[in-house]
Parts: sequence; C-alpha cells; structure tokens
Amino acid sequence: MDYKKSNAPINTITRDVNSLCENTENVYETVAIIGKRANQISVEIKDELKRKLEEFSGNAVDNLEAEVFDNREQTEISKYYERLPKPVLLATQEYIEDKTYFRNPAKIK
Repeated sequence: MDYKKSNAPINTITRDVNSLCENTENVYETVAIIGKRANQISVEIKDELKRKLEEFSGNAVDNLEAEVFDNREQTEISKYYERLPKPVLLATQEYIEDKTYFRNPAKIK
C-alpha cells in the first residue's frame, strides 16, 4: 500500500470520540480496532523499509564514491519513511473513511 498517497494528517489532531465510535457504539472496541490496524501498518512499513535497505547491505563497495552514493540513497529512503504519517494516524484515517474491515465474533449470532 502506498501510504504517501493517504490523506492522513502528518501531525496529531484532536478527534471527536463520539463520532469515532458510531460504528461500534463502544469507545474501547474502536480504540482496539484502530490499535490493531496500526500494528499491521507498522509491520508492513518496517518490512518494506527492511527490504529496501537490504539492497545496500549485499553490495560490497570497493571505492569511496560508490559508498557515498549508497549512503546518500539510504539517507533519502530513511527520510522518506520518517516523513510518513505515524501508523496510528494512518489507521485512524482508514477507520474514518470506512476502509477498515473489522468484526466482533461475540456480536455475531
């Protein structure tokens, strides 16, 4: 998933808790849903970053120019991921936009 295209805010903003829990009618369930999705997003982002940075670790660099270029690319990749919204902000935005699938097995009859 391309998280850069998400319209989630970069900074934390205040949300109306009552409007967030309209779907579940339970604040704690809503927080649990958003928290679990934030953990999933965090794992996805970490795996993606790890895959991109592994490309640099396998290369044996012989000269200084190539090493500087690789370091510059690694820095750019790291900066890209640092500028992304935090996983909890992405998860909250997905929840607000009804892009999060969730179910409560206790409520299914």
